[in-house]
Formats: sequence, structure tokens, C-alpha cells
Amino acid sequence: MKTRNTIQCFVILEVVRGMQGHATAEEIFAMVERVNPRISRATVYRNLNRLSENGLIRRIGVPGAADRFERELNPHYHVKCVRCGRISDVDLPYADHLEDKVQDKHGYILTGHDIVFSGICPDCQRAMTEEEQEGAPAESEAGCVL
Repeated sequence: MKTRNTIQCFVILEVVRGMQGHATAEEIFAMVERVNPRISRATVYRNLNRLSENGLIRRIGVPGAADRFERELNPHYHVKCVRCGRISDVDLPYADHLEDKVQDKHGYILTGHDIVFSGICPDCQRAMTEEEQEGAPAESEAGCVL
């Protein structure tokens, strides 16, 4: 699918390329709206999808949360804080061999993979009391505290 070269698409791409970190479509819409107050939410969402499908930006699927977008195109991993929701890059080599193992064992033709680790970020750790740090509740897949 080819992305049309519209002014709106250009503005959205420039906003994402100027971002530090990872943002939801709604957060990107708020940033774009400051530059172009007449742009619609649907236009931003549609162009984010097109830009990510065309490999100009990266979409990160985050389990239990809204997808995020970023400018960094090289394959890499992420970690999500279970308290504040912040997404950060993980400085580990991307493991292409994982795809070979899954493909060999399950018969899929893989096109890539995303891994999102979960934990508590340093800022949230500092905000926690000692008691909370020692017995921080684990979250189940449904988001319920165990």
C-alpha cells in the first residue's frame, strides 16, 4: 500500500520523527493537533496505520494497552512499567534465531517478532514505600492483582 503524500501525512510523520520515546495514537493526535488544529482524529489514526505498514514508523503492540508508535525502525525490544505504563527500549541484541526456532517447530513463515517485557520502572520504584517494594503484587494476564 502506498502512502499518499499529503500535508497531513507529512505533519504526522514529522511529529513522530521528532518524538523521544513511544506514544499512543491519541498522544500523537494531540501533538499533531497543536501543529494543525483542523486535522481530524481519523486522519491521524489512518495515516499512522499507513506509515507503519509502509515501514516509515514502527508500531509496537503492547499487551493490555494501546499500541505505541516510534521513529526507531531497527528491530529491538521494549519494557513496560506495570504501574505507570511507560514504554522504554531494552538494550539487548535482537534475536533473529528465535524466529527460526518458532518457524521450524510450528510451521509458520514469520516476518518478525516483538517482545515487551514488564516490570516496575526506576521512577515508580523510587515512589514506592519499602513495604510495597518487598511485596509488590504481581498482575495476572487479566490485570487482576494476585
